[in-house]
Amino acid sequence: MNIERHSLAKELPEFKDKIHHLKMNDRHFSRLFDDYHEIDHAVIRIEDGVENTSDAYLESLKKQRLQLKDQLYHILRNS
Repeated sequence: MNIERHSLAKELPEFKDKIHHLKMNDRHFSRLFDDYHEIDHAVIRIEDGVENTSDAYLESLKKQRLQLKDQLYHILRNS
């Protein structure tokens, strides 16, 4: 199965330089960024079959990932 990765740089390529800058200079952004990628990694492991879990838990992770992405996007657009 081909699992789609959701790295922030891939999802928002127009903000690549700004993402790097904020990761280095904004603790809040950096924490959200790390949380986003940690959840994305967990989703990928589940979808790859490395870890087993309920569908409800997987969906909750996906919703958390989307909420974090929305927060990160808002910061990127407004900074």
